[in-house]
Amino acid sequence: MIAIEEAQQIVLSRTRFMPMEDVPLLQAAGRVIAENVHAPWDIPMTDNSAMDGYAFSSTTSVREQWVVAGFIPAGSEQTTLVAPGEAVKIMTGAPIPPGCDTVAPIEEVEQTTNGIRLVAKVTSGAHIRRRGEDVRANDLVVASGSVLRPQEIGLMVSLGRTEVKVYRKVRVAILATGDELLDAGSIPVSGRIINSNSYSLAAQVLEVGGEPILIGVAADSGEATREKILEGLHADILITTGGVSVGDRDFVKESIQALSGELLFWKVNMKPGKPVAFAILEEKPVFALPGNPVAAMVAFEMFVRPAMLKMMGHTRIFRPVVRANLLEEMKNGGGRPHLVRMQVTLKHGVYMATSTGNQSSANLTSLTQCNGLMKLDANTTITSGSSAEITLLDRGFEMGETAYGTS
Repeated sequence: MIAIEEAQQIVLSRTRFMPMEDVPLLQAAGRVIAENVHAPWDIPMTDNSAMDGYAFSSTTSVREQWVVAGFIPAGSEQTTLVAPGEAVKIMTGAPIPPGCDTVAPIEEVEQTTNGIRLVAKVTSGAHIRRRGEDVRANDLVVASGSVLRPQEIGLMVSLGRTEVKVYRKVRVAILATGDELLDAGSIPVSGRIINSNSYSLAAQVLEVGGEPILIGVAADSGEATREKILEGLHADILITTGGVSVGDRDFVKESIQALSGELLFWKVNMKPGKPVAFAILEEKPVFALPGNPVAAMVAFEMFVRPAMLKMMGHTRIFRPVVRANLLEEMKNGGGRPHLVRMQVTLKHGVYMATSTGNQSSANLTSLTQCNGLMKLDANTTITSGSSAEITLLDRGFEMGETAYGTS
């Protein structure tokens, strides 16, 4: 067996970036951009009003009132000079006309018989957005390798872009093995179970940003397993689940080798998920995961997820780690590091964690109650009240139930 960290390094050293493709901007959200984007023009393109109000020259602000000489709605502009002693009504976003350098908001202006007068002091140059104050022409606004969030999408639309070059999504074929498996929607009978692993793994692929391809179930024979493995090589990654241990009907590892695959490791020093294998077959990464549901999903977290993220251009590929206070004693009397399913909470800025109970690798409910994994070394006991590092699988528990500033 090899260590988790060594296995991860082997996986990452043998995975390659996906090809690049041009996609519409909305399809690029959450993906990694594969080009530098420079601004073709200033934003804003001209000085414009930041408020609905009145524009005038600050050199005449000592006046008691101004004659209103025009109106500039958003989407319009005035090119004629505004004379001293005159003001123009202007809407937010409208260009500042010649002769004006200040805007007084509507609420700071009072209507008079002949025009307007100020009811509050307005600083010279107030309430004007200056040309290029957000972006200057030729600025680098989005760097290659960035993850495109809604704000980057909006900025690129402002710069006239409708498409962007990103790394292609990873297509992941998912193959379950075993004569005991029934299709989703079936009624289980004694000795047979529903194939839930394919769907759990497909959901994990979707969460990472990939495209899952369910290719069904391979019967328990070498020929059937090899046939389905070859089908899965049409994708960018192949994941198998089950059939990778040492049983009489575990054909996955020997099928990979029979197809001239390069087996890079088999068995990792971890619990759950020891019988996991990684191979390169026809230049495609192949992850052979255990058949127990928890073991399969944990192995995906450890090995497949970071590989997928790297392939799609991400540089941050590992889950966040926090230090939490343990609410119970944690003991591992076995000889392998145990990835314990944990429930993490946050109270008064302090992370606290407890196990989700029964840690059997067949108990999927231990994962439904889990939002973190704690690596508990072999033959180790950590007392209640001690702190430990927890890898967070999600951070939804950190979100508030009330709005800012309310209780």
